[in-house]
Amino acid sequence: MAFGAIAAHKLRSALTLLGVLVGVFSIIVVMTAMRVMQANIERQLSSLGSETFMVRKFPSAYFGYSSGDYEKYWRRKNLTLAQGKMLQEKITLPATIGIESQFWSGEIKTRYKTSAPTVKLYGETPGSFPAHNWSLAEGRLLVDADVDGTRNVCVLGSGLATNIFPNSSPVGEFIKIDGINYTVVGVLEGKGGAMGGDQDNFAVVPLTTGLNRYGRWRSLNILVQAPDRASYDATVEEVRGVMRSVRKVPPGKDDDFEIASNNSMIDQFKKFTRNVRLGVAVVSSIALLAAGIGIMNIMLVSVTERTREIGIRRAVGAKKRNIMTQFILEAVALCEVGGAIGVVLGILGGNILALVLKLPPVIPVDWIILGLAICSVVGIVFGT
Repeated sequence: MAFGAIAAHKLRSALTLLGVLVGVFSIIVVMTAMRVMQANIERQLSSLGSETFMVRKFPSAYFGYSSGDYEKYWRRKNLTLAQGKMLQEKITLPATIGIESQFWSGEIKTRYKTSAPTVKLYGETPGSFPAHNWSLAEGRLLVDADVDGTRNVCVLGSGLATNIFPNSSPVGEFIKIDGINYTVVGVLEGKGGAMGGDQDNFAVVPLTTGLNRYGRWRSLNILVQAPDRASYDATVEEVRGVMRSVRKVPPGKDDDFEIASNNSMIDQFKKFTRNVRLGVAVVSSIALLAAGIGIMNIMLVSVTERTREIGIRRAVGAKKRNIMTQFILEAVALCEVGGAIGVVLGILGGNILALVLKLPPVIPVDWIILGLAICSVVGIVFGT
């Protein structure tokens, strides 16, 4: 009967459910797009290997910090290579420790071709490779002798290797970085692209070679890998205690460094986006409120038009609650039809972003359920 009443006034019903459609669409399209972005950013933030965390001067990601926080981070002393080596000597629990820095972004030349000016140059120690989940595909990784001897050798990401050596193995070949020749000793396995970019478009040189060439004034990052999940928290606490000792942090004072893991960075990002999602939900709820007023208006017209029908039903024994149920179900049906169309269009609209950025599509089931539940509440409240 509810759907029959809606079908009997197609134009009026369509205009009424349009308000609900717009409200639900605005919620679902934004939440779907944000879920696509969140999934991708979480994958990028998960650059560290299993059971790995990072000690660094600044937080790994900046979400919602004030200017006072920035000043506090800038006043900290840099993490140096000497401090990293002292940590390596004093620590007992970690499986591996690596020290790293990013030096440069530009083009790399070979006798075959020149790359685009987007290649990243990292300086690393041997312990960085397992910490980053970098696996060897060909040749060898960096060894302690490369770092101690500041050798001009490098390991290439698979994307860069394929680009600048399209028809041959790069191992043993020379590449030119800022006019200096480096010997390629290894190639890493690929990790693929993200956000339209290439995660494998980088080169790795010994950390000491990069520091000598690009300056030692920069703050380094220290990568620590716990032996297993069970000893992860104990490893973090041991590293924190040793770093406080190495950096001479007085008892009772806050750490003058950050300890960041995949989970901490992802949690920080989720906390930031939670406020954005709340704001979108509030704005969209205004559209649903307007739609609810439209439904209330149309139900008032419907009741007025159907006074004779209501009288006849009452005369043959229908109770007030039967009449109330009939009209509330019509209101709920209007809302749910508009909500369902809004959900479908919202998912399609939000996943256009996934299509453009070549990311997996996302269906936000929780927000779909919430959106349809809100539609039911709107129908019941304003229908009544």
